[in-house]
Parts: sequence; structure tokens; C-alpha cells
Amino acid sequence: MSGSCAMNTGRSRSVNRVFPVPRQNSLLQPPIINPFIYHVHLSVTDKLKIAVASITLVPLRLLCIFFVALVAWPCALLGRVCCPVCANSDPIPNWKRRASRFVLKSLGRAFFFCMGFMEIKVKGKKANAAEAPILVVAPHSSFFDAAVNIVADMPSTVSRAENADIPLFGLLLQCSQPVLVSRHETNSRRKTVEEITKRAQSRGKWPQLMIFPEGTCTNRTCLITFKSGAFIPGVPVQPVIIRYPNRLDTVTWTWQGPNAMTLVFLTLCQPYSKVEVEFLPVYVPSEEEKCDPLLYGNRVRSVMALALDVPVTDHTFEDCRLMISAGELTLPMEVGLVEFTKINKKLNLNWDNVRSQLDNFAAIANVSKGGRIGIEEFANHLKLPITPPLRDVFSLFDRNGDGTIDFREYIIGLVVLCSPANTEETIQFAFKLFDLDKDGYISEEEFAALLRSSLGVHDLDVSKLFSDIDVEGAGKISYEIFREFALAHPEYAKLFTTYLELQRYKVLQTKDDSDDDETLKKAQSPNTSEESLSSSDKKAD
Repeated sequence: MSGSCAMNTGRSRSVNRVFPVPRQNSLLQPPIINPFIYHVHLSVTDKLKIAVASITLVPLRLLCIFFVALVAWPCALLGRVCCPVCANSDPIPNWKRRASRFVLKSLGRAFFFCMGFMEIKVKGKKANAAEAPILVVAPHSSFFDAAVNIVADMPSTVSRAENADIPLFGLLLQCSQPVLVSRHETNSRRKTVEEITKRAQSRGKWPQLMIFPEGTCTNRTCLITFKSGAFIPGVPVQPVIIRYPNRLDTVTWTWQGPNAMTLVFLTLCQPYSKVEVEFLPVYVPSEEEKCDPLLYGNRVRSVMALALDVPVTDHTFEDCRLMISAGELTLPMEVGLVEFTKINKKLNLNWDNVRSQLDNFAAIANVSKGGRIGIEEFANHLKLPITPPLRDVFSLFDRNGDGTIDFREYIIGLVVLCSPANTEETIQFAFKLFDLDKDGYISEEEFAALLRSSLGVHDLDVSKLFSDIDVEGAGKISYEIFREFALAHPEYAKLFTTYLELQRYKVLQTKDDSDDDETLKKAQSPNTSEESLSSSDKKAD
């Protein structure tokens, strides 16, 4: 009986994996995979209503908007004279500020009424500039989010410098003395932070600042990473949330979805549209949060996400840039979504690092035309057959176990799995194993012999892989060339260490099987005493 138990113990050990699949919970996929996509779903009834409205309601509304624009133009020109654009200028006098605020609010309400927003519903109470110098608004999902400006008494905004060049809108924008951000200027971010800090700490001298901390538009299914600009000054902020409780969503403007003109047309076709703005209680930062803008921003985001009942993710504007790059590489745009904030923080990768790896990923994944790497593409990329060691490495990359590797899994795999394995010691050890005759070079015969043995494929053709490493075409590989190739292709290091683990596992398994056979023989022997059998069981266990 004891002998059988010992034998079962050995068998149970033999089915366990020799090394666990490493998984960090913090690197699991986000609850919302793609917050930058939206598609309008129109029923037959919706299409009929739009057809009727396009020849009845839309022309009337466009005519009204035209008259509003006629009134707005001279007001905007006058406002430009009264309100200097230069970010370093002094704030305009109070009487000018009140006058421009009245004009802008009136024009804004008229425009939104013409667009079909009969009412802008407001919840909560807006704090004054002394209580909260900065208003942080989320989720940012549309150009119609400008409704917040109207109910917030036309605060100054942080806006792209390009917006100031838009006819009419740019003139009206300048009336609020905005902080203009140029993405093409090298030190623009530093100047913007300095200007925000100066205004936020002016004790009411400047008007309130309104900032969309997400920095780009999403589909409102989650709150993405908040940029730290609004939280660097360390002053109290008032969170403001926006909702569009409409049956048909015609306002969401994302990176993948209808363009601006289509959304404007669809909104004009609706009998009416709703928008709700809610002012949450002022958030006063602790001393710890004042010293850590990222922590401050994350906690404010958590408060807003709780009020909206949506999750948070670590996507950011850099993910959108990667989406565009993926599209340029003929990959599906969503391939570029990696939750850049998390990848940057936990794996210490900047945007250029991730972007360069996207080119490598595209070279492999484009074969499958699906934006993912299967086991066949993985083997072809490594120029190796599908073997147990290679399947093991593939499963380490495949974090969700769906049989494919997406770009996010590819990035994590290279950094978490391959780079730690690709040490100088590992490279030296691998070179010594390949260099069978110890002459300081690896010939193609030596290279093929070890690979055929380790992969268990006796007719393996390694000529293509060998020629890729032998860039000088010398017919042999020196350590310097071998090392350079290994550093450029860290996935081979993980394959090599996996092979070593499997070899070690086979040795241990053989030893366990020998111990099990010895125990079984003793158990079946009539001369075996109970005491010796017990001792053997303990040894096997």
C-alpha cells in the first residue's frame, strides 16, 4: 500500500509543469479593451426619422445657426481687441471679463439650442475660483463637451494652439484668455505647466481654469489616465462630470468612428438632445497628494469614476498614436492599444521603444492578416519547427491562453520573460554549448547538431537561421556576432533557457521513476520488513 502511494506521488510530480507561468495581476488586460472606438447603430426607424428631419428640421436649424454666427462674428472681433492672446499677459479687467462672459454665454446657449440641446441640465453647485481654482472635467468624448463652459461661467481653458486658428471659434476662444498648448514645440509642456501653476496660485486674480485631464476623446465607457498638469499646482480642484442620456448617441467623437461632420448632421436630425453636467464636491489634496501629482490625479479620477459608475484604465493619448502607427503598418488600429501608462511605468518603456517593437510585431503578425501571432507565425519568425520547448515559450507569451499573441502580450513577453533571460552569462553559456570543438567559432554543423538534438528534429534545416546570424558570410560565427544577434533577438534566450529547464526536468523525472521502481520491488518482495518499507516510503516522499 505504501509502495503504491510512493509511486502515485512520483507520477503526480511528473505531470506538474517544471516552472510556473509568471503572471502579474497588474499586467492583466484592462476591463475596457478599446475606449477609442464608437459606432452609431441606426435602426430602420432611426433612418426614416433622419430622412424626414434632413429635409425639414435640419435646414431650419442651419438657418438659425447662420444667424447666430452673424451676431457672433463682430462680437468675436471686438473680444479679440479687448482680450489679449499672449499667455504671459495680465488678466483682463473685471468689467471686460464680465462683459465677455455674458456675450459668450449668450452665444453658446443660442448655438446649443439651435443644435437641439433645449436645456443643459446642471447638478450640484459650482465652486468659485477661491475655493477651487481648477475645474477638471471628464469623460471627454465630444466637441459638445463645450456645454460645460456655458454653465461654468466661461472659465479659461487649456486648448491646442491650432484651435485658435479656426475661423470664428478661434476668435471666441481667445476671449476667454486660454492656455494654448503647442504639441510641436519642444518646451511647450513645461511652459503650459508653468502657466497653469501661475494662474491656479493667483488667488482669484485669474479666472478659473477648466481642464480635460484625459487629454483626448473616449467613448465614455471608462476613465483613462489623467494627465498631471491640472494637479501639479497642488491646489483644490472641483471634479465635473458630463453625461449624454440620449437613446441614440450622436455626439461621441472618437479615433475610430464617425467623423465630426457626420455627428453634427445626425445631432441636427434629432428632435432634441440631452446633456447633463454635474459639479462634484471640491477635492482638497492632502500633503502627500500635493507632493505627488500622479497620486493626486488618480484619486480624483477614482472619485469621478465612482460617480459615473465606470471603470478606470491606463490608456492615454500615446495609445492613440500607436493606433495610428498600427494602421499605417496595415494592422488593425486597435492592435496599438497597450495601456501605455502602465507599460511605461512598470516596464520602463518609452513611446519610441514601444513604437520600434510595433514594427517587429507587424513583420510577424502581417502574415496572419489578423493583427495577432499564432504558433505557426511564431515558429516561422524564429525559423524553427513547432516543438515542446517552442510551445512552452509561446504559452508564456500568450497571457490569456487564447492561442494567439497580441501586441500587448508581445511587449510584456519581451520585457518580462526574454530580457531577464538574455544575460551575458546566458549568452556565453549558449555559445560554449554550440562551440563543440572549442575553437572559438560556431560552424553550421555544430549549430545544426545542437539544435537537432535539443528540439528532437533530426532532419532540421537550420541554414536560413544560420545565415541570418552569420552576417559576414564567413561560414562560421564568432562570439561577438553571436552576442549581437542574441541581444537583438531576446526571444531565443527564453527558448534556450526553456530547453535547459526541460532537460533538467527530464533528469529529475528519470531519478524519480528509478526511486519509484525500487520502492515497488521492495513492496512486492516477501522478505521486505515493515520497517524497511516504511523507511523507503519516507525516502520516496
